[in-house]
Amino acid sequence: MAFSLEGHVAVVTGNSSGLGKEIGLALGQAGAKVPVNFCYNQERAQQTLEEYQAAGIETCLIQATAITEEGIDKLFSETEAQLGNPDILVPNATCDQPHKPIDQYDWEFYQDMIDFFIKSPFLMTQRGMAHMKQQGWGRIVNIVSEVYHRSVGNFSAYVAAKGGQIGWTRSMATEFADAGITVNMIAPGWVPTERHANDPQEEKDGYLSLIPAGRWGEPRDVADAVLYFASPEASFVTGQTLCVNGGMTPW
Repeated sequence: MAFSLEGHVAVVTGNSSGLGKEIGLALGQAGAKVPVNFCYNQERAQQTLEEYQAAGIETCLIQATAITEEGIDKLFSETEAQLGNPDILVPNATCDQPHKPIDQYDWEFYQDMIDFFIKSPFLMTQRGMAHMKQQGWGRIVNIVSEVYHRSVGNFSAYVAAKGGQIGWTRSMATEFADAGITVNMIAPGWVPTERHANDPQEEKDGYLSLIPAGRWGEPRDVADAVLYFASPEASFVTGQTLCVNGGMTPW
């Protein structure tokens, strides 16, 4: 089977809903074992667990934050005990992303962005790299964003953190290249999920009118791109960014 992940274990942080849920589903349907990770909403996470199980995915439920050493150690330790050693890492967890001019931000919010998009991938990689190096195979797929490439205004905290994540990913790709570990990035456009349910309709209409493909992206569009980078077929691809946004960044 193309893109088979049989024998692998994938950790996707914050995958009880949204893009993470679909990413975990795609990896699991390809044969990987995938825990459901959540921080607060256990009822929603339980529903996702049941969906994964119904799809034939070997899974478990793990409550752990993705932005502290203690949380990442708990996530990995429980995954190792129940499913095996993770060798596919997808830092996906996020927090609110309000559009504001810079005078309305404070450093605490900037720090939140850095914690989710730089600290969390760093902690996950440090925790998981020994096993990946030992077996000579590993995949790290960071979820970045088109906002960096499009230089979106009134969004400086998110854009800055994503820019840092992009630079970190490229550096790690070079560092791990001879170890059989690839490090790549998916840069989605605005893909509506549950968290966008109350976004202003005029903003949605405005963005949709700009998409060359003429349609909204769907979570599965992003998930399938992650699946490619996680697969054996992408073994000679590292340090790359795949924009999944219907042509919004054609450069």
